[in-house]
Amino acid sequence: MTFVRIWAYRAADDAETGFVAAYGPEGVWAALFRRGAGYLGTDLLRAADGRWLTIDRWRSREDWADFLAEHRREYAATDRACAALTAEEWDLGEWSAG
Repeated sequence: MTFVRIWAYRAADDAETGFVAAYGPEGVWAALFRRGAGYLGTDLLRAADGRWLTIDRWRSREDWADFLAEHRREYAATDRACAALTAEEWDLGEWSAG
């Protein structure tokens, strides 16, 4: 099974280009996640109403937890650096994909 973390967002006004650059499959978040064992990739999806979803795929929940334990400071710094790109953010949770 694959483990996924899903987040929903609204990009900040006039920040959509920067948002896509940061949260997309080649963005700063994906670059950070690639430092962890078991990271499988990120999908960025846009809804017709302008909301966005990120789906971060990991081999297992344990790989995700190990990544957080090892890179917690970098994760927090990236979150702070990207805060201006989002107007709203919702953690939709952890999921397993068969």
